[in-house]
Amino acid sequence: MTSERSVLSRTRMRLVAAAASLAIAGAVGFGAASMVPGTVMADPVRLEQPVQAPSFADVVDAVSPAVVSVRVRGEAPPPGEVVAPFFDMPGFENLPENHPLRRFFDQFREPPRQGQQPRQRVRPIAQGSGFFISADGYLVTNNHVIDGGNEYLVALDDGTEFKAELVGTDERTDLAVLKVNADYEFTYVEFADDNTVRVGDWVVAVGNPFGLGGTVTAGIVSARGREIGAGPYDDFIQIDAAVNRGNSGGPAFNLAGQVVGVNTAIFSPSGGNVGIAFAIPASLAKTVVEDLIEDGTVRRGWLGVQIQPLTGPIAESLGLEENSGALIVDSNQGEPAARAGIRPGDVITAVNGRRIDSPRALARAIAERDPGETVEVTLWRNNETVELSVELGEMPGSEQSAAASPESEGTQDPSATTTSFGLTVTPAEDGEGLIVTNVEPGSAADDNGIQPGDVIRAINSRQVSSVEDVTAAIESASDAGRTAVLVQIEREDGNRFVALPIG
Repeated sequence: MTSERSVLSRTRMRLVAAAASLAIAGAVGFGAASMVPGTVMADPVRLEQPVQAPSFADVVDAVSPAVVSVRVRGEAPPPGEVVAPFFDMPGFENLPENHPLRRFFDQFREPPRQGQQPRQRVRPIAQGSGFFISADGYLVTNNHVIDGGNEYLVALDDGTEFKAELVGTDERTDLAVLKVNADYEFTYVEFADDNTVRVGDWVVAVGNPFGLGGTVTAGIVSARGREIGAGPYDDFIQIDAAVNRGNSGGPAFNLAGQVVGVNTAIFSPSGGNVGIAFAIPASLAKTVVEDLIEDGTVRRGWLGVQIQPLTGPIAESLGLEENSGALIVDSNQGEPAARAGIRPGDVITAVNGRRIDSPRALARAIAERDPGETVEVTLWRNNETVELSVELGEMPGSEQSAAASPESEGTQDPSATTTSFGLTVTPAEDGEGLIVTNVEPGSAADDNGIQPGDVIRAINSRQVSSVEDVTAAIESASDAGRTAVLVQIEREDGNRFVALPIG
């Protein structure tokens, strides 16, 4: 009996061992079937995240008292102006004569009786957002929020309202400063160093969208350095926090409760939020706001030049290794740049050692300086780097541009000569330049937009007055190994440069 039990025990052990071996083999076989022989599988990417998602509640609690709703009342109409009824709208103009609403509307349409004051329009009201930057009541908003207004009311997050006065505005950057004069210590916030802001950082927007004060939305920085055609100093931070009408002038905060940008525009085909909003960077806003508080206006440096971007062909024609800088199209006579020796065809590559990548970068670099300040300008001219000192002027109230007026009828002249670019030219009457009298369709000149009546003033920064000058400029560029020449064109609406291929 004992021997039989021993045999049965050994048999069970063999069966268990066999089953285990089959399971292991099956597992190994399955794994081997899913792997490429000879390869080692790497661990997948995995980040250790906290169990609870981060909250913005602490930031919101801290900054909300500093954010306000801004309400603006505009000018009333002149005395004596009769108001068209505010209810005049499609669908109400054809009401039956006996309709109650028709009789109600008609009483407002009646002209004022003798001795009765005419009804005037209710003053228009605009709404936006803003935020305090000092305990004594200075606050920031957008220029377009308060534009045209003469009364300003700000409301805190607890509903307390104060009247405010306009300190100053800057249309070019769309910023404005208001001041609340009250015996009250306001909660205020500070500007961040936006140079440390990275794409992907969290931002919290607080404002007054559609009149709903104290609204909070969150998102991330989607991009930096956006140019949206709003002005000469476009350098917006793009965020994807929900921003709508009424958020204008409100702040976008980082997680430390500092203002990284002033919400000022949205991209929206429908007028509502689609996840693309633009904020004025804190560094720019801070500088402008300080000037507005100090002087009520912003004084900017001024060179007095027309500039255009560099293209690949233009850079190559000038012998530049990279497509970077601002090309001087015209240097206004008597302005700081002209007095310092800057001339058309120069390429400004740096200001005070700060690299200039584009015309917009040059405009910002000069505007940041004070009038009367001397700056060191690095430029590229005739295959070499030139350093010039320029004493800046003050930017005028409106943008200046030098207009050229070439005297040309665009007619063929007996002395006209055809060049290798598909152009027919004749010497200008003033002896400076060549008038284009004909452009061959499909030629390089035609492809670059040159038109009859244009005046060629210079090629590769050298004045031309004859076809021989053109030929010499082409030969010189060819000998230098270049494949194009830079042609300065003068037209009624100003100057421009184009690169024309040699050959």
